[in-house]
Amino acid sequence: MECDKCGESAVMHAAYSGLHLCEEHFCRSVDSRVRKRIREDALLSEDATPEDPETWLIGLSGGKDSVVLTHVLDDVFARDPRVELVALTIHEGIEGYRDASLDACLELTDDLEIDHEVVSYADEYGLEMDDVAEDDPLNMAPCAYCGVFRRDALSQYAEEYGADKLLTGHNLDDEAQTAMMNLLSGDIQQVAKHFDASLGSFEEREIDDDPFVPRAKPLRDLPEKEVALYAHLRDLPTHMAECPHASEAYRGEIQEHLHALEDDHPGTRHSIMSGYEELAKLAAEAYRGSDDEAQGSCERCGAPTNNDVCRKCELVEAVGGEQAETVE
Repeated sequence: MECDKCGESAVMHAAYSGLHLCEEHFCRSVDSRVRKRIREDALLSEDATPEDPETWLIGLSGGKDSVVLTHVLDDVFARDPRVELVALTIHEGIEGYRDASLDACLELTDDLEIDHEVVSYADEYGLEMDDVAEDDPLNMAPCAYCGVFRRDALSQYAEEYGADKLLTGHNLDDEAQTAMMNLLSGDIQQVAKHFDASLGSFEEREIDDDPFVPRAKPLRDLPEKEVALYAHLRDLPTHMAECPHASEAYRGEIQEHLHALEDDHPGTRHSIMSGYEELAKLAAEAYRGSDDEAQGSCERCGAPTNNDVCRKCELVEAVGGEQAETVE
């Protein structure tokens, strides 16, 4: 199998495009697609200057996606004085698993000379996920707790560090799975929120009055296998083990169906996301300003919510963690 660009031995075949690419041209393709997404999403504000640069906070877990994202962003912006990159790693309190991935984070950020911060659930919420998974007072999957805590910690520290953007390593498979889950659940409000949270360009999104730091997903055009291959070919420090508490059964079913569809109909994931983004944009436009938008604040931590207490504070209390101080 030869590379369609140069005739050298190909390392991959992208069925959705028909291309066979060698190592050099494959890595170039990944870099090019991430750069294109950054441009199309208008990630770098026109107001950013060397005198007043933007701060981008990268959620760095040590897995292949966040490591590749950090590597590519450093390659693009390391010498651009308009952008300051900061990596944030969250330690959930999962013995062995997060310690190993933290080593990968430290190696990468040391090599790239990127500022790196580490925070933990123990410090923030007075809990560790190993204990939550064992006790499970609400009879939920561990991911249901952890996802809420992680989103809150990322948002909280993005605001604390004065970040202008919060970047995560979600890939095409992640996004297509989320899209299908939202559509199959019939949750149009969640579809709308997904658009304003992290889809489309920053010119399209309603972010001026958003209480959270706006998010971006520069890898969302890249299939998961291609991200993994890029990390391998670039010899990036990654932690490939799966979380021992991972149990998102429904997402796993969606993943299996999408893999089957992609095998039979290459390009399915790209088509799903193309249509979903347009639908999400329409839903967001209809949803903005409605009575269903979060109008109040959590009486304990100040987070936007329609209830007296936000979901994060409810879960922290349920598992016996330490509540945030009441916001006056």
